[in-house]
Amino acid sequence: MALVEDAIRQFITDFQTALPKLIAGAIFLVLAAIGVKLIMFGVKTALKRTVPGESPVYRQFIATIVVIVLWFAVGLSFLSIVGLDGIATSLGTATGFIALGVSYAISGMIADAVAGVYLLRDPDFMPGDTVDIGGVEGVVKAIELRKTRLTVDGDTVVRGNAEIEKKWTKRDDAD
Repeated sequence: MALVEDAIRQFITDFQTALPKLIAGAIFLVLAAIGVKLIMFGVKTALKRTVPGESPVYRQFIATIVVIVLWFAVGLSFLSIVGLDGIATSLGTATGFIALGVSYAISGMIADAVAGVYLLRDPDFMPGDTVDIGGVEGVVKAIELRKTRLTVDGDTVVRGNAEIEKKWTKRDDAD
């Protein structure tokens, strides 16, 4: 019986010790949720203004990445506030290594997407234009975020935007 009473007393003491940290963590989560909502409102507004003609899928993709990063940071901060610094540090470090590996693995895709944004914004590279891309001459059929489609001798040729952005030349329609 004394063992049970000691366990209950120890539990109550530990709970009383942890209570201020738990309350601080709960308050932090409420404030962080409000902050994330405000930041995401700003991000979505900025995306609508900066890329108005783009498909909403691209804007949603960027917004999703931002909200994931924000909530992950909130989660790590919450763990630190409630006294679980070691877990927060371990999760942050592991996630950093995973992110590094993933970014290396998809670096080509990222390069195509960045080049695609430049091509989409370039007034000299538009659908209907005749271009030469490293010896392949064709008419630009569609410019997408990662790939561009050309019509070459009746066939559709698809190239990654990073490749195109480096070596395209616009041909004069009078040629």
